[in-house]
Amino acid sequence: MKRCGGEAMAYNVLLFADPGVDDSFAIMYALLNRNINIVGIVSGYGNTPKEQSVKNSAYLVDLGGREDIPIIAGAAGPLFGEPVQFYPEIHGPEGLGPIRPPDSFQNVEVHDFNKILEIINQYKGNLMIVNVGRLTELALMFILYGDNALKDVTAFYIMGGAFLVPGNITAEAEANFFSDSIAARIVMEKAHNIYLYPLNITNRAIITPDVVEILTENSPTPFRALLKPTFDYYFKAYQKNVPGIKGAPLHDVVPLMAITNPDIFRYIPRRVRVEEFGNAKGKSIADFRPKPDSEPPETLDYICMEADIQKFVINFMDVFVKGETEKS
Repeated sequence: MKRCGGEAMAYNVLLFADPGVDDSFAIMYALLNRNINIVGIVSGYGNTPKEQSVKNSAYLVDLGGREDIPIIAGAAGPLFGEPVQFYPEIHGPEGLGPIRPPDSFQNVEVHDFNKILEIINQYKGNLMIVNVGRLTELALMFILYGDNALKDVTAFYIMGGAFLVPGNITAEAEANFFSDSIAARIVMEKAHNIYLYPLNITNRAIITPDVVEILTENSPTPFRALLKPTFDYYFKAYQKNVPGIKGAPLHDVVPLMAITNPDIFRYIPRRVRVEEFGNAKGKSIADFRPKPDSEPPETLDYICMEADIQKFVINFMDVFVKGETEKS
């Protein structure tokens, strides 16, 4: 955590994302949250192709007046090389619902993969990684630079998996784990101090249209004009997929909120494994028996299983109404 004159300022966060509507809300939330200091955004394939993901990230940081945040080009596809499926019916043709970022962002400066190591070294022992997209880039860090490449990262906050609930891509698998199950397995095996936010929790992190209306009327932030059109597009997709739903879950905001509001969330320590192939590809597995098999403490992950959703909504609104993009 950065400090100035003894006063806590912000947690340093390197964000891996694939915007995407909910990723975009997560980026906006992080930029507005005075307790989060985004030190870089790794943008790869997922909800959109890599090139569009980079463009969307650059657009959001520019809109927020944070052009100082480096944008790092992520992967174009999963480790196993299968064609990537995108979801314009959920996230829009360019990832921001009906919004089209200006063409001027096609030529934004983009850093290569080595920038990740540079950032880790710069903030050694004082950096959290938040991954809200596919896990390909994190897995590549271990593959390219070895098991100790990320040893100086203090914690990993990951949106992924589904435990004892249906998946959102297959009957059992969540999108981030399914889309690159090999990468998901590598990360869950090799990363340390993992806080995992599965569909169990993120499906409940619902923001309703009336909340967005309030923010559209009252948010003084530079993102105000984006909120309603991007949310409405996303919400209509959810209404088709989940009949009767009252709002849309902003999955990717959850791990970022958990960093600065740990009292909202509750965890259970279990070792998480990921199925790589077959009909159960991407399925996340943990032992939830009353007396689970013993595992070495260093292999346990913290799976978020409970959350105070009312506090989630209140904090979300508070950040968008009172937040500021300029970090002192």
